[in-house]
Amino acid sequence: MTREPYESEELVSLIIQGMEDTKAKNIMILDLQDIEHAITNYFVICHGSSKPQLEAIADAVIGKTIKGVKAKPWHKEGFENAEWILLDYVDVVVHIFKEDRRKFYQLEKLWADAVVKHHEYKE
Repeated sequence: MTREPYESEELVSLIIQGMEDTKAKNIMILDLQDIEHAITNYFVICHGSSKPQLEAIADAVIGKTIKGVKAKPWHKEGFENAEWILLDYVDVVVHIFKEDRRKFYQLEKLWADAVVKHHEYKE
């Protein structure tokens, strides 16, 4: 895995802040570091209720990561339909779903070997 000038955990924290700022629902962190041949270190998953909210979540995440550690996604997709937006930071991959798409794809179950952390909002 290519290392960036920041730690994956620092990037995860900034991503979560962006999600919280835009009222993302059910934020989960999947730690894939101990899974052999995993494609990344972490998945950060959340959902929203509408296309504008999904776009706002993605924009907030990108803004936080640029401001916090000067990191832009290496790849991004899904903005056209905004049912599943993916932001790939190499060591961390962000999945922003519309609620029904999240239930359909069930990434948390697909990566059942991962250490799953439910994120609680900080008030």
